[in-house]
Amino acid sequence: MAVIFEDSVKRDITKKELAPVYLLFGDDTFLKKHYCDSISALTADKDDIFNFQRFEGGSSLQDVYDAVTQLPMMSDKKCVILSDCDYEHLGKGDFDKLTSLLSDSVPSTVFIVVFDNIEFDYKKNSKAKKLISAAEKGGGKAVCLDHRKPAELVKMMSDGALKRGCKMDSATSRYLIETAGQDMSTLKNELDKLCLYSNGKEITKQTVDLVSVKTIEASVYNLTREIIACRADAALNIIDELFFMRIEPMIILHTVSSSYVDMYRIYAAKAVGSNISDVSKQFGYRGREFVLERAAANLRKLDFNKLMLSFNALLDADKRLKSVSADARTVLEQLCIRLIYIISKGESVD
Repeated sequence: MAVIFEDSVKRDITKKELAPVYLLFGDDTFLKKHYCDSISALTADKDDIFNFQRFEGGSSLQDVYDAVTQLPMMSDKKCVILSDCDYEHLGKGDFDKLTSLLSDSVPSTVFIVVFDNIEFDYKKNSKAKKLISAAEKGGGKAVCLDHRKPAELVKMMSDGALKRGCKMDSATSRYLIETAGQDMSTLKNELDKLCLYSNGKEITKQTVDLVSVKTIEASVYNLTREIIACRADAALNIIDELFFMRIEPMIILHTVSSSYVDMYRIYAAKAVGSNISDVSKQFGYRGREFVLERAAANLRKLDFNKLMLSFNALLDADKRLKSVSADARTVLEQLCIRLIYIISKGESVD
């Protein structure tokens, strides 16, 4: 079972040497749409009703089978796309028909199966593995399109700003990614907004704060940042904003706790002579290494004792939030003050 990645499918498109079957999956919606459109555009025009057909997940697989096996009309090739087929819940007959479509590929048809909203776990799911094996048998390719690495996204944002007549340095591009997340559709929209707002001027971190949307993780990260910096007023203001956004208190606590877990992992790694790269591989931070770099920077203000006291405060807040009588906002505000006191004084306060 071989899975390829973005570089390989990009090479196919550049050389105009397409496989008869493509399985497209992964966590980046933008990339899946981009490569689905790029592959299909080399095969048939979207307005060609004879040679371009698209089916959604609930479609009859017999209809899909008929479309794939029919010869193209006044063309060498035709394209058939099947989107979000719920392969896990197909009956045996339909699943066998799908695997047959993949393994018995038709030379005159490029068949694209794309999973947008249906999870496709090619490492653990046995049916997903069978589909990949069937595609390979038919000369096809299984393409995993996950979020690009942060360094690639940074370059893409900086280059994209230049193309739009603005300037955005690497540090600001990185900040935008940390703020808005790594989904390329979201980043492209945010970059368009920033460039329109900046109107040819340089895009700064202040511009990003003013214009861009923030993920929940990024919003709560700002809370953690103010706690680490011991800025109580700013931390309490962010809690006010998060409650205004109606973010669940347990989500706020979980995200703050995750930042401390990141710091502890870095602390433990340093204690045994390991580095950020080792932690990333061990705990699955692939593509999110900046989280560990941020944790390493935050860790400069904490030692082992402060970390343990902080974990006790977080655990106490968790217990109180799960209590029926506790006021969630009061619990989180008190947690902020306790965490700041621990960082500044090295001891806990009740």
